[in-house]
Amino acid sequence: MQSLLQRILTALAQAYLARYKPAIVAVTGNVGKTSTKEAIGVVLGTTMRVRMSGGNLNNELGVPLSIIGDWSEEYYQKGSSFFLWIKVITRGIIGLIFPLKYPKVLVLEYGADHPGDIARLVKLYKPTVGVVTAVGEIPVHVEYFSGPSGLAKEKSELVRALDSRDLAILNFDDQIVLDMQAVTKAQVRTFGFGDGASVRISNLDLNTDDRGRPQGINFKLHLDGSLMPMKIEGSLGRSQTYASAAAAIAGLHFGMNLVEINNGLLNYRGTPGRLRIIPGIRGSVIIDDTYNAAPAAMHLALDTLRDCSAPRKMAVLGDMLELGRYSLEAHRTAGSKVGDLVHVLVCVGEKAKFIADSAANQMAREQIYTFHTSEEAKSKVQELIKEGDLVLVKGSQGMRMEKIVEEIMAEPERKEELLVRQSKKWLSK
Repeated sequence: MQSLLQRILTALAQAYLARYKPAIVAVTGNVGKTSTKEAIGVVLGTTMRVRMSGGNLNNELGVPLSIIGDWSEEYYQKGSSFFLWIKVITRGIIGLIFPLKYPKVLVLEYGADHPGDIARLVKLYKPTVGVVTAVGEIPVHVEYFSGPSGLAKEKSELVRALDSRDLAILNFDDQIVLDMQAVTKAQVRTFGFGDGASVRISNLDLNTDDRGRPQGINFKLHLDGSLMPMKIEGSLGRSQTYASAAAAIAGLHFGMNLVEINNGLLNYRGTPGRLRIIPGIRGSVIIDDTYNAAPAAMHLALDTLRDCSAPRKMAVLGDMLELGRYSLEAHRTAGSKVGDLVHVLVCVGEKAKFIADSAANQMAREQIYTFHTSEEAKSKVQELIKEGDLVLVKGSQGMRMEKIVEEIMAEPERKEELLVRQSKKWLSK
């Protein structure tokens, strides 16, 4: 059934590309690809008709679904069903017969769980702009590859498929990604903090309220001889700066001027579940980074927690999944890092016990709590929170750490922000 559905969606999506001829901006990477996709979509959307793939629709079902139409909200609200797919296919056929106001640009994620995934996607739906965010030393999904280098090679298939008229946008600060310029025929522009990046980021600083609680970040972008001061409210971390810089490059590629790019970035607020700031119970502040977790993303989140000031800091960390033989090392390294940063540590999952063991070398063991599931942990986390705490919550998608955020957030009406991560997983990677 799924194989037949995939063939139908593929045929429809390819027919849409042939009829409407949109440009495709494809984004991949192990850290920050969804934030980057959304920043690019927000920027380009200020001057042209754009569609972004919703949520985590980045595989051989999700990508064609996004090309055929904007179905993500209905999918994530109602889930996959026979009736949904009949509706998608029927309306898809109608859209080929009767002209639509189709987007000029599609901004899509291309995901890789297994060898050959991205190669198949770029063959079916060739992009004109390829963006690679970051890979990291121990990337997520590495268990299905020969090692980090094998997964990096898979990610490089995105830019390998580009032509000389196309554009590759690469992370200057990730050497594995930067080396991908050697395998592409496309023009290459880079982003990062390092000197030599096409769009350089500088002066990253926290934006805080009068009580010193984090509210967002300030930074600057250096591009085409100009300096663009930036401010992002409601989100933290270097990942937001990378997303903004990549979006600026994409904007220039599509003919936008600096004023238009700046206006677009002013509307970018970061992505739910990715270092988002949420008011918590008892005057606490939650850093919600529960969408997913790879080692590089875990370290980024812990660095962000380190850079914030608070009377007391708590980390609630779940398993990092799909790391294969690198799992033990990755969790122990995270434990060594977090033990120096927090007053209270809550670990969730079988693998997170290794985080707890390593952290116990740097902090009091009685301040470390372990649980099998997020459901078991959420009440204890609520009990542990004190007035003014800063609480980081992070773990892989499969650990459902958003349940803990939901338990401790001060505004229950904001639960809709967690909807995407509560969806079924079979369409996502």
